[in-house]
Amino acid sequence: MTDAPKHPTNPDPAAELASDSSAIDPRDFRNALGTYATGVTIITATSGDGKPYGLTCNSFASVSLNPPLVLWSLGMFSQGLSIFQNASHFTVNILGASQQALSNKFAKSSEDKFAGVEWTPGLGNAPVLANCVANFQCRAANRYYGGDHIIFLGAVEAYAYNRQEPLLFARGSYGLFSPPDSVPGSNRSS
Repeated sequence: MTDAPKHPTNPDPAAELASDSSAIDPRDFRNALGTYATGVTIITATSGDGKPYGLTCNSFASVSLNPPLVLWSLGMFSQGLSIFQNASHFTVNILGASQQALSNKFAKSSEDKFAGVEWTPGLGNAPVLANCVANFQCRAANRYYGGDHIIFLGAVEAYAYNRQEPLLFARGSYGLFSPPDSVPGSNRSS
């Protein structure tokens, strides 16, 4: 690990990464990205044969308020890629602090990740998971290639949220949000 800047020598980042000639060490780069705390989501959709599908994802982000757009990305060699590429809709289910086991369940390959999971069919039959902090039901608006991932852009057509604590992820571990008043040594002016 080093604080020294890593400047790629190839002017085309896509060609550099695809050719495996990057000056940036992928493991160290992943460690650096891991310092950015994210929320934890389960993205869901329905396959062509009507079977629900979902996976744990922390690459979710808002894009636009007007129109309401969100994005998330999925590795190009992911088992569920074709399901999301062909789905008319997907749901972003934002997990709460008590849903770490659910995150782990959807992060692993399994025949039926939905066994024992409470959910209802949303728009396009994309599963809306029960007891999440929020959900965003999206029409699949577009897809973009970005290195070794596909970026999915969703037009939000319905959403819901509550005041539960979100589940966070940073440096390879789960965590919880601590409001400024509860952090030791924090000074908050009124």
